[in-house]
Amino acid sequence: MTEKDLRQNVEKALDEIRPFLQSDGGDISLISIDDGKTVTVRLEGNCVGCSVNQMTLKSGVEMTIKKYAPAVEKVINVS
Repeated sequence: MTEKDLRQNVEKALDEIRPFLQSDGGDISLISIDDGKTVTVRLEGNCVGCSVNQMTLKSGVEMTIKKYAPAVEKVINVS
């Protein structure tokens, strides 16, 4: 998978997740993809400082990104 394809797949995953975050007043942005294995995102709006955002990141975001881009090994949130 090319870097461009990987980025498109990760964006597709975020597009799938975004409506759920926006319904709670939050959002998510793709910051970077390093070595094709680590995706860095930024949770925004009400997702910042939310007590469940680590759970959201692991169970929702990471799982969905891996569905679209199986090569991804981990997802990191920067605030």
